[in-house]
Formats: sequence, C-alpha cells, structure tokens
Amino acid sequence: MSFNFRKAQNQDLPFLLQLEKEVFPAYQQNSKQNIKKSLSSNFQEIFIVEDTIANQAPIGAFVLFKYTHSLRIYSVGLIKAYHNKGIGSIILNYIKTYAAAHNFNTIILEVSATNQQLINWYKKHNFTETALLNNYYTEGLHAIKMKYNQENATKDYKNIIVINQPFKWQENTINAKVISVKDYINNTQYHNNPDYRIFNLCSSYKYQSYGYYVSLLASARGQRVIPSITVIRDFRIKNVIQSIAFDLDALINKTLLKISNSAFSLNIYFGQTPNKSYRTLASKLYQIFEAPFFKVNFIKNEKWLIKDIKVFTFQDIDNDTEKDLMYSFAVNFFNKKRHNYPKLANYKYDLAVLVNPKEETPPSNALGLEKLKIAANKKGVYLELITKADVDKINEFDALFIRETTNVNHYTYEFSRLAYAEGMVVIDDPWSILRCSNKIYQNELFKKHKIKTPQTIVLANNISNLKQLDALTYPVVLKQPDSAFSLGVIKVNNKEEAKVELLKLFKKSDMVICQEFLYSEFDWRIGILDNTPLFACKYFMKENHWQIYDWNSESDDPSGDYVTLPINEVPEKVIKVAQKAAALIGDGLYGVDLKIVNNEVYIVEVNDNPNIDAGVEDSVLGDALYDTIIDSIINRINIAKNIQKIKLTE
Repeated sequence: MSFNFRKAQNQDLPFLLQLEKEVFPAYQQNSKQNIKKSLSSNFQEIFIVEDTIANQAPIGAFVLFKYTHSLRIYSVGLIKAYHNKGIGSIILNYIKTYAAAHNFNTIILEVSATNQQLINWYKKHNFTETALLNNYYTEGLHAIKMKYNQENATKDYKNIIVINQPFKWQENTINAKVISVKDYINNTQYHNNPDYRIFNLCSSYKYQSYGYYVSLLASARGQRVIPSITVIRDFRIKNVIQSIAFDLDALINKTLLKISNSAFSLNIYFGQTPNKSYRTLASKLYQIFEAPFFKVNFIKNEKWLIKDIKVFTFQDIDNDTEKDLMYSFAVNFFNKKRHNYPKLANYKYDLAVLVNPKEETPPSNALGLEKLKIAANKKGVYLELITKADVDKINEFDALFIRETTNVNHYTYEFSRLAYAEGMVVIDDPWSILRCSNKIYQNELFKKHKIKTPQTIVLANNISNLKQLDALTYPVVLKQPDSAFSLGVIKVNNKEEAKVELLKLFKKSDMVICQEFLYSEFDWRIGILDNTPLFACKYFMKENHWQIYDWNSESDDPSGDYVTLPINEVPEKVIKVAQKAAALIGDGLYGVDLKIVNNEVYIVEVNDNPNIDAGVEDSVLGDALYDTIIDSIINRINIAKNIQKIKLTE
C-alpha cells in the first residue's frame, strides 16, 4: 500500500460529506456549511488521504486546528474498506511530522470516553489523558482530552532515521528521531553536530539520488552514517564483498552446514534475522557490511560462498508481515538500555569497560576496577562494566577500555574493531592488539628500527627448516607467536627437545619464534600511555623457575614477586628503549617488557592491555594512576570531537 497526502480543495466537498456520514455517528458529523468554512479557513487545515495504487482515489481525510503552540486533531476518518490496515498510524505519523515542521509543541485531541479501544490506541502512540470533558458531545456523552508532547521534534536524539516520507514509519517507540530527507539536507540543526548517528533509509542509494547524498553529506558533516558511501560502493563489487567476508568463511560454512540446497538467501534487518540459527552470522555480516537492510545470497560448490549482497530499502518492504518483523528488530536495535539503573548525576561522557568476571588472571583486579570507576565519576565520566554479552550496547558509549586479556582470534578484538568502527575512543585499539599479539611482527619491527632483542630466528613449519636447530646454542626459548603470560613459551636444552616441542607448537601455528635464552633475575615492565611512562615494575622470576609465571607450580600464586618503583629511579636507558618500542606500536596503553643483561638493554616484547592491579602497578602513584588513565580517555574523546568540528568548518 502507498498513500499520498494533500490539502483539500473545494471539489473535495462531496467526498468529505460522504465520509462524514459513513464514518461518524450523527452527533459527531460536520455540516456542509462548516466543512465549507474549514476549506477556506486560515485556522483550520483539511487533508485528503489518497491511495496512490488505486489511481489516487481519496480514501480518508483529517481536520487540524492550529492554535499558537498546539495542533488539535479535530477529526480523522477513513472509508470502511481501509479500516484495520494500519493506515491510522501512518496518518498520525504524518500529523506528528507536520506538527514538528510547523513548531507546534503539543498535539491535542478529544475521544469518546466510552471508546476504550481508541483511547488505548492513542496511548500506544504516546498520547496521555489530561482531562475528562463531561457532556462534551451531548448530554451524557463525555470525552477524554488527550495530549502528545512533541518530543520527537525537540528531544536531542543521537539516532536519526532519514527517510523520504517519515509519516510512513509506523513504529513510534524507538530511541530515534525520524525525519525527512529535505529536513536533513536543509535544517541547520543537523548540519553541525558530529554526535548524530544517521540511519539512511532512503528509497534509493543510486549515484546522485537522495539516498546517495544523505550518506555523502553525513560523511562531510563528520557524522556516523549507515550505510556509508564506501559500503554503498562495496556492495556493487563482487570481489570486494568476498574479500571483506573472507574471515567469516568458517562461520558461514558452519552455520549453513545442514542446508541441503545449493543456494540460500538471508535477509538482515538492523543486524538481525528471524531464524535463531542464523542470528550470529547475521550479526557478524552486519558488522562488516553496515546497511540497515540487505539480503545475502549464498551459493555452494565445494563449500558455501557469498554470491552477492543486495541492499534493499524501507520502500521495498511492502509485505505487512515483513514490515512488522522489521519494526520489532528496529525496537531491539534502537532501544537497548545502556544502564540497568538510572544515573544519579549528569555525566559528560560514558565509558564502557570490558571485563570477564570468570577470568582467573584478568589485567585489572576488582579493587583496581573500583578505583578506576571512582576516578572516572570524579571527572564527570560514567563508567559501566560490560561483558561479551553486551556487544549490542557498544554504540551507546563514548569510549571503550578493555580490561580483559586480548587476542586477535577472540571477541576482545571484535569489540575493539566494532568500537573503532563506531567512531569511539578505544583502548586497546584494534591495531595495537594486532601488533602486540604477534611476536613475529614485533621481531621484524624492532630489528628494522635497530632496537636490541635477544637473538631471534623464525622457524616455519617445514622439516628442512629444522636443520637450523643444528646451528643454535642451547638452551633456547621457543614461543608461539601469540603467547602471553608465559603460556606457549618453552625453554629447550638441546636439539631433541626442540624438535619435540616444535611439533607441538606447529599444530597451532605455521611459524614459531626461536630466541636465545637470556637469564635475568627480573624483567622490567614499563607502563606507557600516550608515549609517556606511567609506572615501572620489576617482575621477578618465580622461585626455582626461569619465567615470571610458573603454571606448573603447586602454590596458589603462579607468579613471582614484584617491586614498583618511581619512574625517576628507573635507569634512563630502560625508559628510552621502552618509549621507542612503544611508539612503534602506537599511542595506546602498553606494558613494555625489557631485560638488562651484561649492562645491555634488550626489548622482550610490547604488550597491549598491561596489568593495572590495585596494590601492584599503583603502589607508587596510588589514585593518581587511575586519574591519568581517565584524563587520557577524556582527552582522546575531546580531540576526536574537535577533529569532527574542524572537518565541518573546512
């Protein structure tokens, strides 16, 4: 169904009279004389509703009274053949759009006090009862006065849905403002605010169409837009689609394993799809191909592949069942609650801290997290601990701080990547996770920049390369490229031990790091934030063990002792090497591990997501350590916002 709205003219009088008699009881019917006056009145507006499919045939009408600050719905009527088809919601949305465009603060109306069904319908559309009007229609026939505060026109929503005809959008309970294309293009309210998230639901994304320009303008205004111009372009290039989706190959084939046909299609609405079996896949596809609505066509040869992806628009959803489904997904998408309880103070920014309550050795202990929260609240930042189950809440925050052990092949990386894609400040950023998670990368990087490391070779999963073991001076240390906390790190004392352990490591990785063994009583850990030393610790080797961690130890604590020192008590050469190494990774929060052997400083590795435990890393700075971290996050948010403002003025 498709409808048009226009102002009534004198030639519409016969239809308006017929509609009055068909729809309204005698005591509510308007006379011919009154209708004529309404047609010529500056105070009143009569709109005709037309069915565009049925040759523009009039099917209904509504009358509006225009007061100084309020718009009154005097009457709404539809011919009986169009009852119970959802058209009333379309009309009401049109009226709300009209009210917003003409700066009416409220919409008021009266409804029969005995018509509870209609009263409930208006309540569903956010009208509230304000008064009982006794004997309003005639003696003994009362009315309920109802009011709608024009929040959609005045509330500062972050989510903006841009659509060709906003009155056709029938879901009014979502946490988003629905506006027209022309309003988005012309209204200065939407020109200079980079905080807006624009959802482009225009009827076409073709080159130089309105939909194309909405995404283009949003990008120029520094606003987050879905779909972006890049996504619109990428959908048209088959090789790009398959390349971008390459990492989902295993998930695609696992999800579609039981499908017997050689072709399959999946419709995705706001990252969701109705069949539970495909919801994880739909969510992952949405993270890669951000568009409100799209269809993914899969084809199976030896394995399942994406054949193509087709974007469809709000206008293309013409099936009532499908539209209801889409609206339910919109509610889920936009109405995710950020907080389980109301905030008691006004905070300038919101910070999500990703944790895993079940992690045995998290990078921050409970007291450390509490101190971080206190520091954040003190500086006007609301801090909420989130878990992997809260991935849909990410876009409600200004920044993400990961306090869970990270890895590339892990949801922590996906959180980081998603937060970065949302334009958020994120520590650890995805690039730091990538660079810190792989010791092969770091070895090449440090070698290129002449930073001293233990002598290192990289062994590939090839029997002939094992001949290199003959030339080694034992003992040596073998490392899985993404090893952490001493896991995947093995000391071998001879060639035979090396072969045995390499065969185990090659089952997990095609490449393995082999380093000379340099013993030291302790490793330096220099915490670096914004390329500035933050804390310094000596981590001592576990007693009777060659590493800081001994996971085979029978004691409750597998780690060695520690000493935290003021930065000015750390050898200057250690600080210089730590800063140089960290700067090659990025400007995030890093823990740089170093050794001093024979008075030479060796870089062991740079870790993202370093430990910040109350009672350990904060032993010197105390609460100032957490203040510094929060200050950095605030500064990053402000810089990001200022960059957006600069872009808008260029």
